[in-house]
Amino acid sequence: MHPPVRLVAIDIDGTLLPTFSQAISTRNAKALKAAQEAGIVVAIATGRRTAYTAPLLDGIGLRADTPLITSNGAVTRTLGGDRVDRSQLDARVARGLCGLLRKFGAMVFTFDKTGRGEIVVEDLEQAHERISLWVEANRDAIEVVNPLEKALIDGDDPIQGMVAGSLSQMKKAEKALKASVWGASCECVRTEYPRRDLSILDLLPPGVSKGWALERLAQRLGIDHKETMAIGDNWNDVDMLEWAGQSVMMGNAAMDLRAMAKTQGWKLTQTNDEDGVAVVLEAAVTQRSKVNDRPKHWASTARS
Repeated sequence: MHPPVRLVAIDIDGTLLPTFSQAISTRNAKALKAAQEAGIVVAIATGRRTAYTAPLLDGIGLRADTPLITSNGAVTRTLGGDRVDRSQLDARVARGLCGLLRKFGAMVFTFDKTGRGEIVVEDLEQAHERISLWVEANRDAIEVVNPLEKALIDGDDPIQGMVAGSLSQMKKAEKALKASVWGASCECVRTEYPRRDLSILDLLPPGVSKGWALERLAQRLGIDHKETMAIGDNWNDVDMLEWAGQSVMMGNAAMDLRAMAKTQGWKLTQTNDEDGVAVVLEAAVTQRSKVNDRPKHWASTARS
């Protein structure tokens, strides 16, 4: 039997959010707050940048010290804005990636700052064609720089790069990266949305992922991986699901990911449109309350 959950890391898109929605459902919102009130550290773990993440949590009532693992693990901040952890991609490597990958799709780089220039793109029209909702949501932070290399200055390193295109093109891009001289100089994390024929390759500092950031957060908090739960639905969640001792795959995940979950012994929950996150959190809170309600001598009694 698993120990009670003390830390839970939850993905956003396809997990916490319903399909085609930018608002957390009422049940999921209540479950997040209830978990936090029960003593569980609720962490959000997403490929989104911090400024694109925090507004989603407005009005839920989560504490200011709620951890936000953003940019696929490159930056961890609290909901209140305090920086906990950060890793950056060497600008020299980023410039090399431009030359290698721009032919495959729309390229984007993100910097750890606020306002215009936090996101830099080379071709806004191309980006809008592939990821229009993302462009519209982030338009105030986007700066167009052509060629993109001009924005990648030594000493002003980005936290994350991104290439977006069709499923087939991103598979080619990933293959090209692994075969190149730059393959060992960055981490490549894939996210896929088959219904939209959209795939995104996130380009991160070496070794960085949601799992890497979650492990570092757990160490800071003094929480063991067996007491840590991770909930996700896509390939960029796999690393944190592999690290956590209690892992949950969403019912709306792709078939091969659901098959992986069964192989790995991960739990499957309802879909994002069925409040699968709430289902899991409600059970975790119930488990904690049962343990807390036991008499202080319960452990010795159980062994006798």
